[in-house]
Amino acid sequence: MAYTSPISPGLSWYEASVGERPAYPALEGDVRADVVVVGGGFTGLSAAAHLAKAGVDVVLIEGARFGDGASGRNGGQIGTGHRQSLPELEARLGWTRAKALFDLAEEGKAELLEFAEAHGIEIDYVPGQMSVAHKRAFVEDHRRYADYMGARAGYPHVSFMDAAETAERLGSQRYHGGTRDTGTGHIHPLKLVVGTARVAAAAGARLHETTKALGLETSGGEVRVRTARGTIEADKALIAVNAYGGDFEPKTAAHVMPIGSFIGATVPLGADSSVLPGGESVDDSRFVVRYFRRTRDGRLLFGGREVYASGRAEDIEAPIRRQIAEVYPQLKDVELTHCWGGYVGITVPRAPYVREVMPNVVSAGGYSGHGVMLSNFTGKLYAEAVAGNRDRLKLLEDLKIPAFPGGRRLRAPLLFLALSWYALKDRL
Repeated sequence: MAYTSPISPGLSWYEASVGERPAYPALEGDVRADVVVVGGGFTGLSAAAHLAKAGVDVVLIEGARFGDGASGRNGGQIGTGHRQSLPELEARLGWTRAKALFDLAEEGKAELLEFAEAHGIEIDYVPGQMSVAHKRAFVEDHRRYADYMGARAGYPHVSFMDAAETAERLGSQRYHGGTRDTGTGHIHPLKLVVGTARVAAAAGARLHETTKALGLETSGGEVRVRTARGTIEADKALIAVNAYGGDFEPKTAAHVMPIGSFIGATVPLGADSSVLPGGESVDDSRFVVRYFRRTRDGRLLFGGREVYASGRAEDIEAPIRRQIAEVYPQLKDVELTHCWGGYVGITVPRAPYVREVMPNVVSAGGYSGHGVMLSNFTGKLYAEAVAGNRDRLKLLEDLKIPAFPGGRRLRAPLLFLALSWYALKDRL
């Protein structure tokens, strides 16, 4: 019987195609470490791998299995920069800070691919990503962005696509134009999770699955993380739970909000299919964004961020099928072999939340849809900070991230109303 995640609905195509996942034992008894990491996704595993390779004694715990959260179930698109584009960041922060953040993200993109290659992790990387306009009114925004990235940012990989080129590259008449970025691409995220865990374990990190953190406290310079079957004492802690933290740490819970994201995988479409003939991934201009791509074996993976009535896979399929048919009418009756979901961690300004939330305890999350690259690199930056160089992590720590309005009781209903309003505007 196939393993299914206890924290996210549906069996993903990633789980079905990754092969046998190594299992790591639950924590038993009390232990001591230099650093304790809570959360076994991209951020936590990357931090553990880089810490252990630097000789730091690190213990990592994960409440489910590695990759059961967003890191192993996402759309696989790496992206360029941050969730807010470079021109948006420049308008908000000024050129110097905005360009420094962009350069940091570019370094993170290169680091992800170099890490996978250096450690023999086959992540199914395919270059190319397109961002497309679902309304004619947005086409000029894409043209201006392409001009800006070349002339202002010195990033030569973005080109503007008119309606005809967009239709040819997508195999769909649904969109009116967009941009094509050949400096990024997409991956099989769960293969990266599995590979990063192997690197961390081989370097000496002590990794524990099915070990939920139940409490956190600091006293006398010590950090203590309590679990059901033991306590971890350490000098420092990294909280890397992102959208799956619940109320484990109140400051993080106030600033990082989980929203549902759901994906369907079709049967292989065949080599003669007109769908995405160049193999690029796609995201569109909706606020409630749709994102899709072809896999190495020719399937269409199609995702959308909408919270459906329940978490059962059968409740995910019908809405995903409707969205596929809007873009690719010829696929309205295509078989979906897998449907799954999970939660994306977002913040109010759609920028990462990286903070020291209590003495010697750093929390990182809220990557807002750019987590494939940013979360992995944030883990590396945290390891750098532990080694004494906090300069680059501080670029993220200095971002102003307000708490969600409404407190813990009202923030979810308020967000639901906001997303419903923007989803309505997307359709008008």
